[in-house]
Amino acid sequence: MNEIQAREMVEFASSVKGITLNLENENVGIVVFGSDTSIKEGDIVKRTGSIVDLHAGKSLLGRVVDTLGVPIDGRGALSDHERSRVQVKAPGIIERKSVHEPMQTGLKAVDSLVPIGRGQRELIIGDRQTGKTAIAIDTILNQNQMNSRATSESETLYRVYVAIGQKRSTVAQLVQIISEANALEYSILVAATASDPAPLQFLAPYSGCAMGEYFRDNGMHALIIYDDLSKQAVAYRQMS
Repeated sequence: MNEIQAREMVEFASSVKGITLNLENENVGIVVFGSDTSIKEGDIVKRTGSIVDLHAGKSLLGRVVDTLGVPIDGRGALSDHERSRVQVKAPGIIERKSVHEPMQTGLKAVDSLVPIGRGQRELIIGDRQTGKTAIAIDTILNQNQMNSRATSESETLYRVYVAIGQKRSTVAQLVQIISEANALEYSILVAATASDPAPLQFLAPYSGCAMGEYFRDNGMHALIIYDDLSKQAVAYRQMS
């Protein structure tokens, strides 16, 4: 562990994986991905030599995966082996192109009053049960109509929905809604449910971003929805 890197994946003797969070002179702080009941004092911990990465690419489209990009929908393994590193440094302001192309949500109130551009971030804020998730899901479904007008792959908008701290039943309902609307073909669902460990809930937004960045880096467009980031903040407090 003397030469271990920050954010490097490690593996315990029980096959449970973790990530290094704090590096000190005498100690290494590791956050565990999974149950810690199988970890005992004196267990051997091995370095993997790799920073946290996950599956990326078009094979993820139409699939439901966990924070590490592993399918959890029971439809088998992914067809390709492309991987992207999580928590990559964002491009500098000089490298970025100014927002010049609209991202149509299909909701007249949003598109007319607070239009959103591709490359822009937008906060959906409100009290409980006021329809924040409904706006996000409607935006995903409405992209079917927008994509039908696309003349090339570079005009197609792919969707990444990151569910953080939600119940498994809620995630299953969302998958069913998106599937019945034939919108799953262009969508990736990342699920870090309330029953998952706090580290996985904390890492989920970074994983969704890495998946979206694959499309960006290959000349395509992606819409990423984080639902919701307040649950990630709670998970981060649990870790610290």
